[in-house]
Amino acid sequence: MTSSDIAADLAALAGLNPAGAGEAGPPVTKAVIPAAGLGTRFLPATKATPKEMLPVVDRPAIQYVVEEAVRAGLDDVLMITGRNKQSLENHFDRAWELEAALEAKGDRHRLEKVQESNVLADLHYTRQGDPRGLGHAVLCGALHVGRHPFAVLLGDDLIDERDELLTRMIGVQRVTGGSVVALMEVDPSQVHMYGCAAIERTSVDDVVRITGMVEKPDPADAPSNLAVIGRYVLHPRVFDVLKETKPGRGNEIQLTDALQELAQVPQEVGGGMFGVVFSGRRYDTGDRLDYLKAVVQLAAEREDLGPDLRKWLRDFVPGLPD
Repeated sequence: MTSSDIAADLAALAGLNPAGAGEAGPPVTKAVIPAAGLGTRFLPATKATPKEMLPVVDRPAIQYVVEEAVRAGLDDVLMITGRNKQSLENHFDRAWELEAALEAKGDRHRLEKVQESNVLADLHYTRQGDPRGLGHAVLCGALHVGRHPFAVLLGDDLIDERDELLTRMIGVQRVTGGSVVALMEVDPSQVHMYGCAAIERTSVDDVVRITGMVEKPDPADAPSNLAVIGRYVLHPRVFDVLKETKPGRGNEIQLTDALQELAQVPQEVGGGMFGVVFSGRRYDTGDRLDYLKAVVQLAAEREDLGPDLRKWLRDFVPGLPD
């Protein structure tokens, strides 16, 4: 994008703000990462290991998410955890004995890899306590976030570092002043697996105005094939709505229900919902098959592992039964 393209883009986005000023709102510096789930789809592997710590090649999934937040300028990260999640905190803490052993062996390469996670961001932790759903997990971050816009990153979705989805969403939020979710086109037969958005097109190609949201609709009732994926940049007004949101599907406080209500609130008072339609590289680690696909995709593109893995795959795949 040239500077003139960016200027035109911002001018068009400014037209989505009823104030019409188009001036950037307060910076987004905080991220909330819900990580209190039980990971039942991966049992028995997650009996004693949090699903967020399952390795994706040679880093735990949660590290990819924190690194994405940091690349987008979010250096204050709050993880919403639960029981038996101590290994999350340990991973982002110093491992003195391990570091000393690696240093004594002169293994600088592995030492640097171990130390990377120690200094990624200013990390904080709070426990959700009762498993009352994603909406409740986000609400647990209210005291830490305060009255500032903030990002929410779900650990089941990994966004390729070459695609700056979160940075784009932050830019849209600052100009419109509303809340922004990430959307992705899915096959209509798969919409029942996602939250689904009803939208109005805008003058900006990848930005839509959201008029409603439905959690896991029947394909026949889905308002579109635009699914909500696990990235949000939210106005703090969402906390006020979540406090009043009644339990919904699964007797849990659904974030989708709160966002549906927020979409009906005037932008001038913290309402308004927008979507950034993402067409880049997303890796779903939410179930076993997609997790395996993610590991293979990411490993196949690595400079250190890719050449040998791709060669092995070419030899291995033709011999597989149908």
